[in-house]
Amino acid sequence: MHQPISSLLRYGILTILTFCLPLQIHAEISEGERQSTYQQLETFANVLSILQENYVDDIDAKKVMEGAISGMLFSLDPHSSYLKPEDFKELQEETEGSFSGIGIEVSIEEGILTVVSPIEETPADRAGLKAKDLIIKIDGEPTQSMSPMDAIKKLRGPEGTKVILTIHREGWEELKDFTLTRANIPLHSVKDSFLEPGLAYIRITNFQSQTTEEVKKALQKLQKEHPVNGLILDLRNNPGGLLDQAVSVTDIFLDEGLVVYTKGRVREQNMTFQAHSNGGKNLFPLVVLVNEGSASASEIVTGAIQDHKRGIIVGTKTFGKGSVQTILPLPEGAGLRMTTARYYTPNGRSIQATGITPDVVVPFASSDDTGKKSKPPVTLKEADLKNHIPNPNQAQEPAQTPEPQTEQEQAPIILNEPDNTEIPAGNSEIRLEKDNQLRSALNILKSLKIYSTANNKKVPAEEGTAPITE
Repeated sequence: MHQPISSLLRYGILTILTFCLPLQIHAEISEGERQSTYQQLETFANVLSILQENYVDDIDAKKVMEGAISGMLFSLDPHSSYLKPEDFKELQEETEGSFSGIGIEVSIEEGILTVVSPIEETPADRAGLKAKDLIIKIDGEPTQSMSPMDAIKKLRGPEGTKVILTIHREGWEELKDFTLTRANIPLHSVKDSFLEPGLAYIRITNFQSQTTEEVKKALQKLQKEHPVNGLILDLRNNPGGLLDQAVSVTDIFLDEGLVVYTKGRVREQNMTFQAHSNGGKNLFPLVVLVNEGSASASEIVTGAIQDHKRGIIVGTKTFGKGSVQTILPLPEGAGLRMTTARYYTPNGRSIQATGITPDVVVPFASSDDTGKKSKPPVTLKEADLKNHIPNPNQAQEPAQTPEPQTEQEQAPIILNEPDNTEIPAGNSEIRLEKDNQLRSALNILKSLKIYSTANNKKVPAEEGTAPITE
């Protein structure tokens, strides 16, 4: 298995799963295809020559070539791209721990720079930017011709400096300026707490190089405070990250079995990842929270937990990014990011452009200070992105699992409103009060705890390791 070199890329379309592959790996190309390629390259060279000789201004050949390469990759799918040397270096530096900016993910939608989502607890999030906001200007400069990377370069800068975004939002009659102060955006990815004694909560914001260790440390810390008898793993709005971290995080909660496998056009891209025995640790009842912003690595974890019936998936259908991107170094420090494989859940599902449907569907419905319910956030999905690669099984397998099921078995449980279970006091009270999905997850976790305790009498309650009964 090749080692990943990068995790979180906070620009463009959400996230990447990355491997470093030698450049000599390639698929066979027929002689006819090769000749056709040469003819097209000759046409390109002729056009470039005509431009250099006749265009109204002097042509920067390097810039034109980079633009052509970028356009070629973008025509394939929204996750493939050319990384200029500075972009490639920035990508690698980002995996070291942090960057300075406003904390925002952007994409080009219908030619307009569009917010995918603000990163939690960053200047963009605190300023109130939302998914599908249109960024019309950055510091007064129109964004119409900007690529996501060009935009990110303008959004990033020294900590403490300011940047002004001119935003259009659906329903607004006029543009609005947002002044944001750049800050250090740490890449710590794990947060933990108890919702009530014994029932723990861990949120993973993205999958970076230290995520698995952070989850293990969080569990150790929680176990010292109180035996963990159940856990809510919150992957909502988690755009993904490193494949190896998704696998190793899943491995924490599985004792055996397949986690994920990948299939590509090149044999070396066909890989399988297995869980390892952990001696029965961490097999307490588990609920996984997901939504439309849960993508890629998040969907790998979710799919494995669901297929192994290890826990209950709660929330709304996930983003649907089921492809693997490979980063290849190019001469002079540049890089090539290209889609090279699809990944599949243990039961053989490709979630590309379809996402994962939760076992219990709970639409998000938050309340403001007056108690009035607000509309669920608007988010983009893989299927909304131009040139997204198709799901190979979508036509043949509309259901979520390949096994034949009855109509009743296929339909997920839908909770439009949580029940009236008393909200626990303490630091979690406000969070639970405003988050109906979390309340529903907690209620389900309580039920799982009761069920597992009743069916696993041999496990001492104080150990907090009663496995969920399938």
